[in-house]
Amino acid sequence: MTQRYAVGTIEEAGTAVLTLTEGLEKEEFLASRLTRAETRRQLRLMSKSALLLSPEVHALLVEIDWEGWRALDQRLATSDKAEDTLLWLAVRALAPDTLMWLRVYR
Repeated sequence: MTQRYAVGTIEEAGTAVLTLTEGLEKEEFLASRLTRAETRRQLRLMSKSALLLSPEVHALLVEIDWEGWRALDQRLATSDKAEDTLLWLAVRALAPDTLMWLRVYR
């Protein structure tokens, strides 16, 4: 996977996350199995793509929380009780912040 393709995947999946969760409160999000499952899948695409980017890209885009993506990827690989809170944090902070910084750097 090329660096450009990985960034494109992050942007597409991030846009899907924002679209899926637009206007939802935490309780609504957690109550919707379908929305939560698809959001989780899109966040997983984002985290996998973020980890495929080179250390040089990570160094250039220092405002993006690459360690947060690494942690999210590891946590989503092993489901646990903290997952709901983690998903909501990724929906409300990690994904939108990443998309914002990618747009700034474009």
